[in-house]
Amino acid sequence: MPIGKLRKLALSATILAPILAGSFIASAAYAGPQPKPGPSILRVAVHVGLETLDPIASTAYIDRTHGYLVYDTLFAMNNNFQPEPQMVDHWTVSPDQKTWTFVLRDGLKWSDGTNVTAADCVASLVRWGKRDGMGQLLFADIASLTAPGDKTIVMQLKAPDDMVLASLAKLSSNVPFMMPARIARTSAFKSITDPTGSGPYMMVMKDWVPGEKAVYVKNPYYKPRSDPPSLAAGAKIAAAHEIELIHYADPKAAAKALMDGYVQYDESPPMSVVPMLEADQNITVEPTAPPGSVGMLRFNAAIPPFNNPAIRRAVLEAVNQSAYMEAAFGNDPRWWRTCYSIYPCGTTYATDAGNWILKLNNPQAARYALEKAGYKGTPVVVLDPVDIPVLAAFTNVTANMLTNLGMKVKVERMTWDEMLQRRTNRSAVNGWNVFDTWWIADDIATPQAIAYSGDPKTGWAGWPNDPKLEADRMTFMDATTLAGQQAAAAQVQEDVLNDATVGILGQFFEPIAFRKNLTGLTTPVQFFWGLQP
Repeated sequence: MPIGKLRKLALSATILAPILAGSFIASAAYAGPQPKPGPSILRVAVHVGLETLDPIASTAYIDRTHGYLVYDTLFAMNNNFQPEPQMVDHWTVSPDQKTWTFVLRDGLKWSDGTNVTAADCVASLVRWGKRDGMGQLLFADIASLTAPGDKTIVMQLKAPDDMVLASLAKLSSNVPFMMPARIARTSAFKSITDPTGSGPYMMVMKDWVPGEKAVYVKNPYYKPRSDPPSLAAGAKIAAAHEIELIHYADPKAAAKALMDGYVQYDESPPMSVVPMLEADQNITVEPTAPPGSVGMLRFNAAIPPFNNPAIRRAVLEAVNQSAYMEAAFGNDPRWWRTCYSIYPCGTTYATDAGNWILKLNNPQAARYALEKAGYKGTPVVVLDPVDIPVLAAFTNVTANMLTNLGMKVKVERMTWDEMLQRRTNRSAVNGWNVFDTWWIADDIATPQAIAYSGDPKTGWAGWPNDPKLEADRMTFMDATTLAGQQAAAAQVQEDVLNDATVGILGQFFEPIAFRKNLTGLTTPVQFFWGLQP
């Protein structure tokens, strides 16, 4: 079935095409001058260490990076941000548009040498559909998903849904990676411990130092497609024999490792080291391509005081995006801009609908609103991931803002991985009230994003309960024209901002730094399998 026959826009990364076209962890990985890696070894200084192995149970980008090395997908986005078959050889759709049949390519194997089967893929999709926002909305339309043969997957829909391929080709967290059924049957709310996949690399478990270092070597069973590489689609040609992901607790050590040639790519150098990197003639420093990433403030709607939406709205009235952006990225206009939409500015669904609260930036009005909302001094626990400089800077602004509003603030410092675990706690005992984070633009560019779920059972940490929001998100899924989709997206934004479960902190274009002889870079997601050291 030609993709051009889909009558809806191909969403997820597709909507970004117009823009893109136009610590508590001690690291021993670098301790002074080190031998440079050989020509077949790629070393990357990552923004945070790999602590878990599950890109489905976690939205953390380091888990997505790990996932793209060891797993493959049924479909993937190409350079034109259109879905192409990846593990699928061919597919058909019934005349009533409700029965989709996918046939896998010949010769697909897991990294343990066993054959990939359709039953593996069904189990993987079911697990993904329980955690990902786009997957949840897709599965709301699925009547059954079966594997009648070793290579055949049949998806029976309740009603026609042209978002099937765009969902299966989702570019970023959570990516619908395929896993063996024995692994995919693990609860979607429990992390897996076995990294067996069918991607271009396989993880060397004996060399994994959680939080510090992860090592990958070429998967001898990987069978690339015959078509040329194209972003996440096409042949995934493993350029390096070995890839090492190294986390440095000290960003200056990471910068020094890059300058010495011990690593070839630094995926997130903080602004404090950018000048020294820019002064090195062997290194390129540049911002990530528009639309970049978006900072976000997330409230816990399940426990006091932010179970009261009026208190959440009062806080949003005080948010100053420029203060957040300057704290993390300084005054250089290369790195950030304000954006008063829950969808990244410059993308298809960005809108002004109901966004007065994002623009207000009025602490006096916020203090008055907080008093009227009935805030009585309940402590506010702010989670502070100190090992990620951007988030530590955001958190400092948040803590000062809440304190200046008269709230009783308790900042709890921890690592990023500790925060990921802590924020799953729904209880008030050892609970939390607010944290700062960021998403790449693609992950929150449509109402399908898990960040905008109104279902407290299956939604993102924070757990707002808003049936109207969920209904409006489904209206977006059912819309068949761009105008209809934009109207539904605008209504979802009004819902989200009325709930005030998130605050938008600004849009930024994070620096990346790499050796000038490095080739194969991609955007908006960097796929390390294609980097040629």
